[in-house]
Amino acid sequence: MLSAFKKINIDMKKTIFIPLILLAVLAAKIDAQELRCMVQVVSPSVQGTNRAVFEDMQKNIMEFMNNQQWTDNIFKPEERIDCNVMINITEQSGSDEFKGNLQIQSRRAVYNSAYNTSMLNYREEISFRYVEFQPLVYNPTSVESNLVAVLSYYAFIILGYDYDSFSPKGGTPYFQKAQEIVNMSQSASDGGKGWSSFDGTRNRYWLVENILNEYHAPLRTCLYQYHRRGLDAMADKPEEGRATIASALEQLQKVFRQRPNSFVMSLFFEAKREELVNVFTPSPSIEKAKVVNLLSEIDPSNADEYQKMLSARN
Repeated sequence: MLSAFKKINIDMKKTIFIPLILLAVLAAKIDAQELRCMVQVVSPSVQGTNRAVFEDMQKNIMEFMNNQQWTDNIFKPEERIDCNVMINITEQSGSDEFKGNLQIQSRRAVYNSAYNTSMLNYREEISFRYVEFQPLVYNPTSVESNLVAVLSYYAFIILGYDYDSFSPKGGTPYFQKAQEIVNMSQSASDGGKGWSSFDGTRNRYWLVENILNEYHAPLRTCLYQYHRRGLDAMADKPEEGRATIASALEQLQKVFRQRPNSFVMSLFFEAKREELVNVFTPSPSIEKAKVVNLLSEIDPSNADEYQKMLSARN
C-alpha cells in the first residue's frame, strides 16, 4: 500500500510538473513576440457583400502579426515595436479575391522620453485571396498566400529598421529574410504584383534591394547614428544629440550624389521630414543654416519647407 501511494504521489507530481513546463514555455513564447501591431481593415467603396469577412480579416491579421515569433530574441512587453497595418479594400471579386491599398507604419520609442519616432510610413496597392475563418500561417520555406507573404515581408522590414537603429546594420538578418520572401514570391502562383523588378520602381522588390545594396550603406549608418547616438541622447544632452543628427545626415549626401532618385531615401524623408523640422528649428543660426542647405540638396522636393526654418523663431 505504501509503495502504491508513493507511486500515485510521484505520478501526481509529474502530472503537475509537465503543465508547469508547458506554461513556462508558453510564457516565454509570449514574451518573445516582437510586434505590437494595430490592424484596421475598411471597405467603404465595396457594397452589398458579407461585411463579416472584413471583421474576420482584421482579427486574423492582428493575431498573425502579434502572435507570430519573428526572431529568436526575447522582447519584454514594453520593448515591443509599435506598428500599424491599414488595408482599404477597394474591390472584391467573388467571395475570396480582394484588391485595395495597404499602409504600413512603424515607430520606435526614444530613450528616456515619451516620444516615439516614425521609422516607416509606406503605402502600396495590394491584391490577395482571403478565405473567411481560414488561419494565416507563416512558412519560412514556401509561399502559399500572397497576403501572408506581404504581411511577413513587412514584419521583417519593420524589425530590420528597428534593429538598424540600435546597432550598426543590426537589421541585416531580418532584411535578408524579407529578401527571401521576395525571391519565393516571384514564382508563387498566388504571388501577385510588387515582387519583381519589372513591377515598377517603388515596390517590395526594390525596397529590400535598396536597403541591402552596398551603395545604401551610408543610409544605414545614418539610421544608427540618428537614433541611437542622436535622438536617444537628446533628453539628457539636447545640443549634443542634435549635433549628432546633423552629422548623421551628411551620410545621406553620399547616397544622394550617387542615387538621386533612391526609393529608400524617399521613404526616409517621408518618415522623418516633420521630425527634422521640429528638431532643427530651435538650433543656433549657424547650425540651422548648414542643416537647411544639406536637407534642401538631398530632399529637393521639400526644400521650401526646410527654408522656412531659417525665418522661424527659436
